[in-house]
Amino acid sequence: MTRILGAILAGGRSTRFGSDKALATLGGRALIDRVADAIGTQVDALVVVGRSHPGMVSVADRPATDLGPLGGVAGALHYAATHGFAQVLTVPCDAPLLPAGCRDRLSSAGPAAYLADLPVVGWWPSSAAAVLDDLLAGGGSRSVRAFADRIGAVGIAGLDGITNINTPDDLALLAKRDIAGR
Repeated sequence: MTRILGAILAGGRSTRFGSDKALATLGGRALIDRVADAIGTQVDALVVVGRSHPGMVSVADRPATDLGPLGGVAGALHYAATHGFAQVLTVPCDAPLLPAGCRDRLSSAGPAAYLADLPVVGWWPSSAAAVLDDLLAGGGSRSVRAFADRIGAVGIAGLDGITNINTPDDLALLAKRDIAGR
């Protein structure tokens, strides 16, 4: 049976947000905790990458900090490979409304897939860690799409309701929508 690691990417600087996004609250709960709840039932184990967070295993960005989301993906892939996980579902700490079928939708596309509109939500084989190391060492593009292209990942469209929070205004709009949806 394939073991799946869920990895919450949380090592960003939150520059556009102005404060620590992961700990910003929506409906009284930290965004990172909402993300953990959203994917925790879709994976065998869950880690947070790029920071520590109470009650969660912490994994460092790799090979260093400040590499953007790919540093977090690399840390997650290496952790997965050394701990017996064949696949990794990555999600950012600032996308708290992930649908319950997110993993199933991505995994049905193949061994590597990502959301076309939000590539940090991805389904990656842990065996791709060395490919990502080479990409990061090469000094070229550090975009998730560059990595996805290199391993032949499929971009998936059509998962509605996923909102990425980059600014306080984004959070305020989501809070209004979340309250209205109740």
